Order: sequence, then C-alpha cells, then structure tokens
Amino acid sequence: MSNPAEAAATSLGLAVKLLSHGPVSSVEEAAAAQGVEVRDLVKTLVVRRADDDYVFVLVPGDRSISWPKLRALLGVNRLSMPDAATAKAATGYERGTITPFGSARAWPVIADSRTAGRTINLGAGERGVGLQVPADEAVAALGGRFADVTEAVG
Repeated sequence: MSNPAEAAATSLGLAVKLLSHGPVSSVEEAAAAQGVEVRDLVKTLVVRRADDDYVFVLVPGDRSISWPKLRALLGVNRLSMPDAATAKAATGYERGTITPFGSARAWPVIADSRTAGRTINLGAGERGVGLQVPADEAVAALGGRFADVTEAVG
C-alpha cells in the first residue's frame, strides 16, 4: 500500500476501499466520480479549539457545521477554522485531502450522527483519491464519537 491513509486505516483493522477518480472541483463532482450520494462523501474539517488544539469533524457532503451545536458539544465559546497552512501543519495533509487516517497527530474525531450506520467516503490524503469505510467501524477505530453537529446547506 502506497497511500498513507489507506495504510493507517488498514492498520486499525478496517476494511477499506481506495477509490482513484482524478481531479474534481466540487463535492458533487467527487461524489459522482466515486459513485456515491453526496451525503456519503464526507468532508473531514479541521476545527481549532485553542492554540495547537484541534478536532476533526466529519461532515456529510450535503451539510455544513452547525457552530452553535459544535460549541455546545465541546463546551467552548469559540471555535475557528485554521488557514490552509495551519491545517496542513496540524494534519500533514492539504485542504481537500484531509482525513483522520494517518494524520500527523491523532486529533479527536466527531462524526455527524447522520453518518452512523452508513458506508462513507473520506479524503485519502491526496488529490483525486477517496477512502471508503464503514462509518461505525471507522469512528470506533479512531476513538471518535457521533453527534448532531451539522445543519442543512442553504
């Protein structure tokens, strides 16, 4: 295995499928290229709680983070999204490819509750590649949790 995210997921005992699809410019294009519904193409967003303190939030492609819900869950008054360089330093991955698997540091994982019980596709650490995993097994292997932390887009 030459893909670090795939190797990291496999080392956790997960059954994964690496999907190469080439360049895309939107979540909708990526979902179509990978042959899945937009809701099953899950974005891994890096959220800053404090200096050098982040969480991964797994967000279905058809939803966005609900900041009030996430702040309440984490018990904080303020959260932010780091810039691209800071996100890369925290994870080892560029935006658009970020995944909790094989990250430079193992940050806590919060998966939106709508991903529970589904097979999801995450970034795989490189452009044009996705990693398909069973959400329940992946979140458990990462020591994460499910919570209602998103809202409908639009």
